Amino acid sequence: METVIKNSLASHLQAFKQLEGSQEKIKEISKLFASSLRNNGKIIFMGNGGSAADAEHLAAELVGRFKKNRKAYAAISLSSNICIITAIGNDYGFDEIFSRQVEALAKTGDVIVAISTSGESQNVIKGVARAKQLGLKTVGFLGKSGGKLKGLVDISLLIPTEDTPRIQEMHILAGHIICEIVEEELSR
Repeated sequence: METVIKNSLASHLQAFKQLEGSQEKIKEISKLFASSLRNNGKIIFMGNGGSAADAEHLAAELVGRFKKNRKAYAAISLSSNICIITAIGNDYGFDEIFSRQVEALAKTGDVIVAISTSGESQNVIKGVARAKQLGLKTVGFLGKSGGKLKGLVDISLLIPTEDTPRIQEMHILAGHIICEIVEEELSR
């Protein structure tokens, strides 16, 4: 038991050090989010599994509040509506669940955020590809080597470890930092 705890904490600290080296990326993403929201755009998140939960979590921080009582910011998670996901999955295939939603919901000025610990999820890749076709800005919260998504997104925040739980922990930490910066920027 002690070994699991020590190893988990040590790998968390190692991933944290990797995130610490991404401060410029965090600033760049924060500026992009703030600019989109300031200009009536929205932040659109997508991901599978734990990354779907992270997509919902970060969208909720923007729509509700993070630390400040302020107006709601436009953000949605494409991982949330099970009726849409299953209808698209049934009619077009699981690989299309995000691309169809991007096509339906995204507009000029929105930012698409792809969350993937591997960077290889086909449905997320197709969602980003559709966003690029529509001329939208794209951000990747990625892990491992970044996979195919690293080369597709405009800005990638990469946690270069093979340890999926640590990647997810750093994605949420980075997301929280970005939410705090966005609140500060938009309250000025």
